[in-house]
Amino acid sequence: MKILLLGKNGQVGWELQRSLAPLGQVLALDRHSTDYCGDLSQPEQLAQTVRDWRPDVIVNAAAHTAVDKAESEPELARCLNATAVQALAQAAAEVGAWLVHYSTDYVFNGQGQQAWQETDATAPLSVYGQTKLEGEQHIAASGCKHLIFRTSWVYAARGGNFAKTMLRLAAERERLTVIDDQHGAPTGADMIADVTTYAVRQAMQTQDASLSGVYHLVASGVTSWHGYASHVIGQARKLKTDAGLKVTEIAPVPTSAFPTPAKRPLNSRLDTHKLQHTFGLVLSPWQQGVDRMLAEIL
Repeated sequence: MKILLLGKNGQVGWELQRSLAPLGQVLALDRHSTDYCGDLSQPEQLAQTVRDWRPDVIVNAAAHTAVDKAESEPELARCLNATAVQALAQAAAEVGAWLVHYSTDYVFNGQGQQAWQETDATAPLSVYGQTKLEGEQHIAASGCKHLIFRTSWVYAARGGNFAKTMLRLAAERERLTVIDDQHGAPTGADMIADVTTYAVRQAMQTQDASLSGVYHLVASGVTSWHGYASHVIGQARKLKTDAGLKVTEIAPVPTSAFPTPAKRPLNSRLDTHKLQHTFGLVLSPWQQGVDRMLAEIL
């Protein structure tokens, strides 16, 4: 099996290099790659890479993910999240490859308290959400075989993440203020990569085109950013009694306390029943993945 991986050095891309390796030959690219183009800002060259290398599977883990920055550079966000994805999808259809792509809870308006299902109406609040939705639509329109995984609150041990920020601030301050009216499930890049690989293997073994579609992929359970921060700091104290954390209070505050250029959805809950049923998977609680990550970084 030949697998083309884009965004190899991102949080999910880095884990995919590990998880996809047993499936076959992996050509892992990023925007700095030279032998083949892996740069989403060059859609035509990207499509040519697909035509030249003729992979069986394309896994696109690259995107414009700077949510606030997208508000001031919508053309670039659209190029990376929609135009390049359209070019990839069309090229995938030409060579008969499966296209695996990652999307986001930001395609929804974030209202209510029910977990979003794949069939629910979309209504993005931001440029980022809108361009990611356009990417999904281009894939569906291309007719290529595809797996689109919508995920949210992604973290990894490698690079920066919310937990590391909270631990740094907790070592500097006695009081933290953290948003408590946004709800979702912290989801590890390692879990996303492992589930992706499992799904790809099943799709390639069965060549069942009915597997094509959108799936929600997040850890099980739900919390707020405040609950997430509280868990991280509590677990850090258990794992490392000499962690040097000064914090004595973690105060809950509304989203309005931290104005941002892009509007955030308050409800990022995603229903994963379709994914679990289709592929016979169990998705672990968010706390389990966060605890593993903390054990690695502390």
